[in-house]
Amino acid sequence: MLFHTGRPLTAQAAKDAIERTIKLDGGAAYVWAAVKTIDTPDPYTLVFHLSYSSPLALQASADYSAYIYDTQPGSGSQAGQKLADWLNAGHDTGTGPYTAQTWDKGQEIEVILKQYGKYWGGWSGSHFTKVVFRVVPQDSTAAQLLRSGQVTFIEQISPALWSSFKGDSRITLVSSPSWQNLLAQLNVKSLSLPVRQAILYSIDYQGIVAALRGAGVLSSGLVPPGLFGHFSDLPDYSTNKAKAAELLNQAGYGPGKKKLNLSLTYTQGDSNEQVVATIIKSDLAALNVNLSTQSLAWPTQWAKGKSANPAQRQDIFIEYWWPDYPDPYSWFVNLLETESPPSYNLSYYSNKSMDNMINQVEPLVATNRSAAEQLYRNMQVTVLQQAPVVSLYNNNYQYAMLSGISGFRVDPAYPNVVFVHDLTP
Repeated sequence: MLFHTGRPLTAQAAKDAIERTIKLDGGAAYVWAAVKTIDTPDPYTLVFHLSYSSPLALQASADYSAYIYDTQPGSGSQAGQKLADWLNAGHDTGTGPYTAQTWDKGQEIEVILKQYGKYWGGWSGSHFTKVVFRVVPQDSTAAQLLRSGQVTFIEQISPALWSSFKGDSRITLVSSPSWQNLLAQLNVKSLSLPVRQAILYSIDYQGIVAALRGAGVLSSGLVPPGLFGHFSDLPDYSTNKAKAAELLNQAGYGPGKKKLNLSLTYTQGDSNEQVVATIIKSDLAALNVNLSTQSLAWPTQWAKGKSANPAQRQDIFIEYWWPDYPDPYSWFVNLLETESPPSYNLSYYSNKSMDNMINQVEPLVATNRSAAEQLYRNMQVTVLQQAPVVSLYNNNYQYAMLSGISGFRVDPAYPNVVFVHDLTP
């Protein structure tokens, strides 16, 4: 097996990649947190020595920070070039079926991948030999491009446009559940517990799901169905306007009381998030709560949420979440563990008991799965009681592609990944 640089993928090369990721300590590098040392007894074997029990086989399948890549790219005059410089120049150092041909950051045709002839999986049979990633901000434009045959595949567009393809023999539609959900993080520093609970009782969850026309389903807790740690019988919030008004009244707000002014941010260009924000605004308005909604580019939204000045932060932060690997850990370690300064914990929640449970759960996944499952249940019950974050719905991905393509499959852990080499044109 070869890297796209031409160097062989050996145990030492894999070790170098993992150790580099651990040293950088960025992104989801915590997936390797238990790794103490790595041995390479032969060219194709890695032996991991852990400082504590951890489900390493699951963690090694992570979406992020588990990549195995060539840490020594370049040849000839480029030999020894820093890896970051190599990658930022539009190269890649993986082992997959396609390699980078061009990368034009910020352009409509942003990335083009070409066939890597020495791919270890081979090229027998019919395959796509080139992959073009086209950035199309408007769903209506994307739909037109698919109808005209100028694009082959659309990962996800608005439910209304997706439904408009029904009955078109030129288009194949696929709807599939994912391990992804849309979250609302509630600012525990600016919102009291009764107010947070009132907000969650005010939301019309059924109305949101109906408006999404199949792109979302009701949640139970933070963990989506099909994933270890999901329970269908948790004490979830449901719409209860009377209870919401009662809780707001306790805080001095609500119908006939002082108006409460709140802010919500969501990601610009996401039509489903816009629908959700509009519904929540309407739900709260009926309770004498004025919700200001703001659509922001993700870097701007995230920077606002992480602002060093608490007065600049939002009251409600809307974002998608999914597991880093097939385990619920990332919902808890990233969103609910005490952080200072905040990164993804944009409810600014801090609870020593929750921190302790988070620190205990992954060793239990490796050694006592039933105890880990119960701990995930306890954590979700605590979250529902204290209301720092709620899942508004679980995502159903709605894909559209030109008819005639076969081999498309969906993995709920990687719903936004198309395994192109598996497709037959």
